Amino acid sequence: MLLKLLLLICAQLCEPTALLLTASPSRPIEGNSMTLTCKTQLLPQKLHFQLQFCFFKDDYALEQNCNNSPKFQITAMRRKDSGSYWCEAPISGHKVIRSKRIQIHVQTIPVYNVRLETQPPGGHVMEGEKLVFVCLVTGGTGDITFRWYKGSLGSKLEVKTQHSLTAKFEIPMVKESDADKYYCAADNGYGPSLSGLVSITVRIPVSHPVLTIKAPGAQSVVGDVVELHCEAWRGSPPILYQFYHEDVTLGNSSAPFGGGASFNLSLTTEHFGNYSCEANNGLGAQRSEVVSLNITVPTEDRLELTSAIFEGLIGIPVLTTVTLLFYCWHKRKTGRRSAREPLRNLPSPEPQEFTILNSTTPVRPRPEYENVNVVSGDEVYSLVYSVQQEWQSAAAESLNTQTEDKDPSVIYSGLKNARIIDVDYENDVDYENDVDYENDVDYENDVDYENDV
Repeated sequence: MLLKLLLLICAQLCEPTALLLTASPSRPIEGNSMTLTCKTQLLPQKLHFQLQFCFFKDDYALEQNCNNSPKFQITAMRRKDSGSYWCEAPISGHKVIRSKRIQIHVQTIPVYNVRLETQPPGGHVMEGEKLVFVCLVTGGTGDITFRWYKGSLGSKLEVKTQHSLTAKFEIPMVKESDADKYYCAADNGYGPSLSGLVSITVRIPVSHPVLTIKAPGAQSVVGDVVELHCEAWRGSPPILYQFYHEDVTLGNSSAPFGGGASFNLSLTTEHFGNYSCEANNGLGAQRSEVVSLNITVPTEDRLELTSAIFEGLIGIPVLTTVTLLFYCWHKRKTGRRSAREPLRNLPSPEPQEFTILNSTTPVRPRPEYENVNVVSGDEVYSLVYSVQQEWQSAAAESLNTQTEDKDPSVIYSGLKNARIIDVDYENDVDYENDVDYENDVDYENDVDYENDV
């Protein structure tokens, strides 16, 4: 009886009357780990059985089954892990001992140093390429909500919430309208933190330019100043324009803010032909269609232009041929005049005086002159032909007596001190046309010495 009483007193004194729960660290930071330890107030060697420990948060068990380890670890604390923690351990029978509750408050860190980056970097992207926006934070705990905005007014593009310090948003194919300013925001429960603005430039290759030629009047005339205007309707500035005449560079002009550019040209006869221009903004060059320019040449300049074209097209061989033909023609004319030279230099007989029959006063007949020619010195001679008339026989005999030693059909008259200036024998005296000795002077028919004299 006394023994049973002693055992009962010893059992009550040897049983653990309480458990002690501790947390390490006692003020955990969100994202870090925390270890819970359940301790008894008696030393383990004084216990005659092994305890099983169970851990709880608020009214929920952290594990399905209790185990003999007095420790429990939470690898990554979150804000939702804040609350009341305690542990318990069953002993003999249905008796359970519990620890006191401890309050755990998970410490969170607001996000900070939010920035926006782009891929490709620099914010320059070609039209049609993919553009990626990366929102990053240097620090912050817990789940972070990321938002992306376009423009200064903050048009919302995308929202993502994740337990990460970075998040991405992408545009698969960039369009010209995507060129703008962008920013992002990050929030882990302490309010949003904004990044700086990032400008996105969409680089657009130039389109085919259009060339126009502006002249002062309806027609382009030599001496006019015409304007060559080249413009590409699409393309990111700056744009460099090149102007060509028959694929030869005339000059260039730049459009630093986009649009078109002009080049002035003072027209000469060499500027007619085809013109074109080229646009280039570093993303590829594009050539315009060919535009033809016709130039009107003034009347006074046409002769020079015709001569220049003739020399250019015909060339030296044809000019040489023309020179040879002229030389042959001149030689032929010179030879023809030389062949008739003896007729010009006929011997000059002494001048004679003729008496008109039946007239008391001797009168020199009025001669008819043909083929006037300078023979020598200052004397000019003409050859005169006289046809005899049938007079009375007595008079004829008297005349024949006086002129029996003379040739009455050929008479030379001398005209002294006659000076001929600028006489063109080739043109004014044409021996073939004006003097035909075989037709006009027929010695056998018109002057018959045997019959008339």
